[in-house]
Amino acid sequence: MVTDDIDCSHYMKDFYAQPVPLRNPRAKALLAHIENNHSTLAFCRRWIEDSGFEKHLIPLKQLVDAGIVNAYPPLVDVPGSYVAQFEHTVLLRPTCKEVLTRGDDY
Repeated sequence: MVTDDIDCSHYMKDFYAQPVPLRNPRAKALLAHIENNHSTLAFCRRWIEDSGFEKHLIPLKQLVDAGIVNAYPPLVDVPGSYVAQFEHTVLLRPTCKEVLTRGDDY
């Protein structure tokens, strides 16, 4: 069973997000920074810290709560196990590799 971890570090601006009035000037400044530097590409909190935004957690949470930015928490399983995400299901056999979910996009 895979669950979300409590500490989220990766985010991405929602491409389809509708304009929302923001009252917090720090949230407005952070949104402008995200739009200018990352657009709709994924980014991590460390990059925001490295660019000079020191207390960014509350403005970032406001952007997530408003639906402008999506949070992508890490996937975790039981301690000591490995978790991986793949776009396709791959079957590894001794003599070959077979993609089981092959579709029009592959």
